[in-house]
Amino acid sequence: QVQLVESGGGLVQPGGSLRLSCAASGNIFSIYVMGWYRQAPGKQRELVARITSGGSTNYKNSVKDRFTISRDNAKNTVYLQMNSLKPEDTAVYYCNHRQLGADYWGQGTQVTVSS
Repeated sequence: QVQLVESGGGLVQPGGSLRLSCAASGNIFSIYVMGWYRQAPGKQRELVARITSGGSTNYKNSVKDRFTISRDNAKNTVYLQMNSLKPEDTAVYYCNHRQLGADYWGQGTQVTVSS
């Protein structure tokens, strides 16, 4: 089992920045993928960004030039730095950890971009 604890969401004005954190604990294997997904009201959950244990990253096209995913292996923590936020980025953001074919999810953190 892997447990994920997220933090860092909140209310921000358009053009502002937020940093989300996701701390993982439990039985973490050396090969994994961690990512951030988001779900807006009435929409399906979608991948925002992910990073492999080897350091490879992928981004949703609409966030590629504004968001950065990174990790601190010593702390088993993944971060999502979000800059130039737009109202359409408003959603609940979920941390995901995938290993050995199993998915683990955090509780979600609300990000609201509004003036």
